[in-house]
Amino acid sequence: MDSREALIALNMIEGVGPVRARSLLEHFGEAPKILSASRRELLQVRNIGGDIAERIAAWEKLVDLKGELKRISDFGCHVLISPDENYPALLREIYDPPLVLYVKGELTPKDKNAVAMVGSRMTTHYGIETARKLAYQLAYVGVTVVSGGARGIDTAAHQGALSGKGRTIAVLGTGINLIWPPENAELFERVAANGAVVTQFPFNRPADKQSFPIRNRIVAGMTLGTLVVEANLTSGSLITANFATEYGRQIFAVPGRIDSPRSKGCHDLIKKGAKLCEGAEDVLSEFEYLFPASNKPSSPGETGVLPALELNENEQKILAVVKMEDETAIDEIIRASSLPSSAANVALFSLEMKRLVKQLPGKLFVRSR
Repeated sequence: MDSREALIALNMIEGVGPVRARSLLEHFGEAPKILSASRRELLQVRNIGGDIAERIAAWEKLVDLKGELKRISDFGCHVLISPDENYPALLREIYDPPLVLYVKGELTPKDKNAVAMVGSRMTTHYGIETARKLAYQLAYVGVTVVSGGARGIDTAAHQGALSGKGRTIAVLGTGINLIWPPENAELFERVAANGAVVTQFPFNRPADKQSFPIRNRIVAGMTLGTLVVEANLTSGSLITANFATEYGRQIFAVPGRIDSPRSKGCHDLIKKGAKLCEGAEDVLSEFEYLFPASNKPSSPGETGVLPALELNENEQKILAVVKMEDETAIDEIIRASSLPSSAANVALFSLEMKRLVKQLPGKLFVRSR
């Protein structure tokens, strides 16, 4: 048995979470040795009581590891453990990182530039449209949008990121084979094809009151910051924001109507110091270190450059037309670039998100740098 299989087995034993597993690993050195230890040896480990020691010692009677490995293979997913290159680096930094991550799709180095977008399941039209717009803008410039795959804001966040032809990750509060809500089955397939669906839970693990906070800590833990779009004062998305605060990550909140209960949670976060978010620029400005000073290739010492800062052909044509000091009208930009108006507008929007062009009143544009 290798370490990956042993960690999958440990993850399936009730009561053995990341914190106890860390104590066990510190004591025994590697996961397979934990599973071969006697009850007496296990009781010598900090935080391991009689019940847990008994379960670990009898793990072969309690855990169908062979069946789980077959389910992983048949379902077409794979399992990441902490030493793996694509295990989220930010997630390793939290107090209780998951022992394993079941992944359908792929996690990539691009996902180090990730922002969580969360909110209520019971939402308003304003909340849904705002989440879609913000997720579109962030994904379009290369930020990975992470959410929980639930109804409401989560679903809108994934949809917006996909519309922006960017990456998005859905973190589940169930086993990876369980679709909840059921109407998101097609959405989860699209997410897996353009990012990943992930969970720390074994196959067939249903959702319960404990599983969603466990899920929320992963959403907060694998991202640079958490953006709450719409939430009442009892929304589970505030749990995600609390985890992000605990991990030292940035919190953003979208303001809403002062008489809307759906916005009370966001307003409370803003009062407590969250950054008010009216657009993707408010998020991106907090992470300027992700952007190079120019569009030239980064030096070997630079890290964390968003991949979308490389300009496509249309963006290069537009940037050549817009001047550093002189304001340029949209009609002049379209004429000088020889692009259709729709293509020019898309390129201008992208350049604004990349902070290379600034729009002024009257549809005038000027170079930012």
